[in-house]
Amino acid sequence: MQKNNLSKEIAAVRRRGGLRPPRQLVENRTLYESHSAELSIYDTYAAAERVRLDAEELLYCGMLSGRKVLHGQGLADAPFTPHESFVMAPGESVDIDFPEATANNPTTCLTLGISRERLRLECERLNRQHPAPGLLGEWSPRPEQVLHLYHTEATQQLLARIVSCFLSDDSERDLVLDLGVTELVTRMLRRQGRDFIRRCAALDPTADALAQVIAHIEQHLGEAIEVGELCRIACMSRSKFYQQFSDALGVSPMEYIQQRRLERARELIAAGNGVTRTCYEVGYSNPSHFSRRFQQQYGVSPSAYAQRGLERAAVASEPAAH
Repeated sequence: MQKNNLSKEIAAVRRRGGLRPPRQLVENRTLYESHSAELSIYDTYAAAERVRLDAEELLYCGMLSGRKVLHGQGLADAPFTPHESFVMAPGESVDIDFPEATANNPTTCLTLGISRERLRLECERLNRQHPAPGLLGEWSPRPEQVLHLYHTEATQQLLARIVSCFLSDDSERDLVLDLGVTELVTRMLRRQGRDFIRRCAALDPTADALAQVIAHIEQHLGEAIEVGELCRIACMSRSKFYQQFSDALGVSPMEYIQQRRLERARELIAAGNGVTRTCYEVGYSNPSHFSRRFQQQYGVSPSAYAQRGLERAAVASEPAAH
């Protein structure tokens, strides 16, 4: 499997520092610490099953190379590959399989642990500056389940910046790292909040004005959606609607619609739908424009993502090595 840029950067820094032999073959840990966060890089050099991971603090986990299978609440034996991440609240745990790890091709991931105090401060800041919508109550990590997601190219680049700060000795390292952790926590809270609002809208589309708007968007993703129609549904002026929507979801209504169309497209392609058919199903009229937006969002073209899914399915169907 081809390594991504983040994986290559970490490998280069570790080579410069001198490679040390692993202390253990499964989840061999290298730790980098800062004042409010810690970065751990885990290398696994042999196939293993049901390796337990416990989160003492908020744990943001990102895949660098290889493949894992996650077992835990709400995960449904989920495969975990590069460009994916999962978030664990303090006190949660998952079990992990390493079906492909070998000495020559280790499975490598990173975890970013964020202290409870830092998380509390970021939640307070977000609640003060951008109060959560009524459906959420307030911004806080939602402990219902481990959050497993295919993150965007912007999040991948943010992780690269954070890792680069941990591995560097720059004089402004702590300042840049602090900003990066703040942005990552904000993205995580926004994503969890957005998913929660969407679930609420699916269960009760009449819960409030925002739920009605979200439900309408979900039902008409493949059609033209006008902001004026959304304002009418919310019974708000255009300016008030834009402000309340952006405060709740962190993006403008039209950007949210584009993001949801691309998320739906990714789900359809992962399920085996053709790229061109998917393009039209999610409301795009130009396949080239769809491909550009998909690549901007996920860092890979729709056709390359489809091929990756085929390779993943082929690997998953192979009998496990023992």
